[in-house]
Amino acid sequence: MGRQSAVTTLEKAKARSKPSHAILVIGFGFVLLTAALVLSISFGAANISVGTIWDAITAFNPTLTEHQIIYDIRIPRALGAALVGSFLAVSGAIMQGMTRNPLGEPSIMGVMDGAALAIAIMFAFSASISGTSLMVAAFIGAGAGAAFVFFIGSFARGGLTPAKLALAGVTVGAFLSAISSGIAIHFNVAQDISFWFAGGLAGMSWSNLQMIVPVAIGGLTLAIILSRSVTVLSLGEDVAKGLGQRILLIKTLGVIVVLLLTGAGVAVAGAIGFIGLVIPHITRGLVGVDYRYIIPCSAVLGALLLVLADLAARIINAPFETPVGAMTALIGVPFFLYLARRDGRKL
Repeated sequence: MGRQSAVTTLEKAKARSKPSHAILVIGFGFVLLTAALVLSISFGAANISVGTIWDAITAFNPTLTEHQIIYDIRIPRALGAALVGSFLAVSGAIMQGMTRNPLGEPSIMGVMDGAALAIAIMFAFSASISGTSLMVAAFIGAGAGAAFVFFIGSFARGGLTPAKLALAGVTVGAFLSAISSGIAIHFNVAQDISFWFAGGLAGMSWSNLQMIVPVAIGGLTLAIILSRSVTVLSLGEDVAKGLGQRILLIKTLGVIVVLLLTGAGVAVAGAIGFIGLVIPHITRGLVGVDYRYIIPCSAVLGALLLVLADLAARIINAPFETPVGAMTALIGVPFFLYLARRDGRKL
């Protein structure tokens, strides 16, 4: 494709974008996210009033049990849910943009199952595991899982279509999950790693936040820097080449972002699926196809979704907790089936 044709294609894509909608989504999203965070801190095994929350933030008293619950348990959990939700949503948006695959998502493309397998191996062969070690293992496992999916998918007859890639991802994910379960049973660590399989935020702490905040700053910043290039790639490699994009470099950096964000999310919250599938599609419907708007809006909406899902997981069967991964699956599975059926003609 010539440069002029590529420029024309890019301009048409920009014309379909809605920057004013993006501003509204981010603005209202932050308002709703703030409200959701307050509700998440307020509700739990013991309900706490908003006034008490404000007092705990502005005048913390370590002798008061409610203040300790708010500061040591509720606030880290709520903030952790927001960060992990934004990680997964942005990862899904980048995967869908770079691969032009509407079914691209960390839990479907083998990324999350690979990370979970690496964590299972760490628990099986290491008596003492630090949070940093878990995160590094999750990064490596996520990369290996994604590579395995693309390797298996490359054998597809008739080319690697989005639906075939998704089928390869589901198959490889089930295989990696089975290996993880076998390791957990054989080495008697099933109880230790059940949290990572189900997905949850009950173990979130300030130390976890300190560990993932640098990843959030680095990964999300790099994602925003890459957003224009991802927009170009989402229009096709011919367009990207016509505009002089360094495709291999962009894809490499995009993969690094996905592995960083997904690995960090799995390391602290386990395998929480479908946020990276649902949120980018909703965001594109709201703001158009320009990833300069899709990525920040997805971060806000992903954070909102996981905070609300975690809140629902705590109150739907109180005083017991439902795995938050089950809550996101209630939304994500029907959405995945809809997309798979819509794109089934490409099989």
